[in-house]
Amino acid sequence: MTDYDLHHHGDREVGDGLVDLAVNVRLPAPPDWLRQELADCLADLAAYPDVRAATEAVATRHGRSTDEVLVTAGAAEAFTLLAGALHPRQPVVVHPQFTEPEAALRAAGHEVRRVLLSPDDGFLLDPAAVPEEADLVFVGNPTNPTSVLHPAESLRALLRPGRLVVVDEAFLDAVPGEPESLAAQAVPGLVVLRSLTKTWGIAGLRAGYVLASPETVDRLRAVQPPWSVSTPAAVALVACSRPAALEEADKLAVAAEADRDFLVAGLRDQGIEVTGDPRGPFVLVRVANGATVRSRLRELGYAVRRGDTFPGLDPDWLRIAVRDQPTIRGFLAALRASRESRLT
Repeated sequence: MTDYDLHHHGDREVGDGLVDLAVNVRLPAPPDWLRQELADCLADLAAYPDVRAATEAVATRHGRSTDEVLVTAGAAEAFTLLAGALHPRQPVVVHPQFTEPEAALRAAGHEVRRVLLSPDDGFLLDPAAVPEEADLVFVGNPTNPTSVLHPAESLRALLRPGRLVVVDEAFLDAVPGEPESLAAQAVPGLVVLRSLTKTWGIAGLRAGYVLASPETVDRLRAVQPPWSVSTPAAVALVACSRPAALEEADKLAVAAEADRDFLVAGLRDQGIEVTGDPRGPFVLVRVANGATVRSRLRELGYAVRRGDTFPGLDPDWLRIAVRDQPTIRGFLAALRASRESRLT
């Protein structure tokens, strides 16, 4: 089933002269201290990457042992490794969510079953909706694009003997306090994925990691290309796992939360349906004639993420990244104008 463009991502929406509300990267560039550490490591690029320090830093950050950590070239590599290393009989992807897990599974020759959550209850996860025969389950938390934060209890309810549950927590460090995280829990059958991209403005660097049982980590490492994680990515993993960086990340999350609340209030003031209780640095909205509104927004200088490439959504759904309040004000004015022009 290839009825959706599973490889479409927000960067395709961005263009010259457009204000970017399509890509879920909060910072336009890494902070100065991180850039300096990355610059300092360039003298070491003649040597092959060594990820031992990065592995130890991630393990310390989450209270895990080093044999429960696999650093990866972003969370996207982890999806590919899981699809290649595992041989599930019935893999399930809970949608709407980030499409790369399904794309990776299909590329590896797996037949994927979709579980579609409903907007009627705010796209909340119902563990009972996942079929008992599923032996590999992917779910995001908070989920891209819905911005829904599922209770940890609901995620743990998915665990079964013989089943691997993969929770993509790529956006959880953008939620103050990281509530509902399972990253520190060494539970059989649980795999947690993390990424540095969203908070630190380093999408081009590709830095992420897997937290899982030693047996699962060994299976993934066996199919991981040698030296797939670059020296700069390994340096970033160390730097962003330090206590000072974690404190800064939480402050960024608090600021983003205030900006998101400002955006949601502005959207609802225009009578626009916002999905449930958004918790990530983006919101999902439904507007009449969404494709036309999105096109008109581009004419007015704003790029937002189309929703119809996510299974379970149609062209009336749009995802909007959270930005600072002056940018949001300009966007809300453009959105109002785009909808008014459609009506006249």
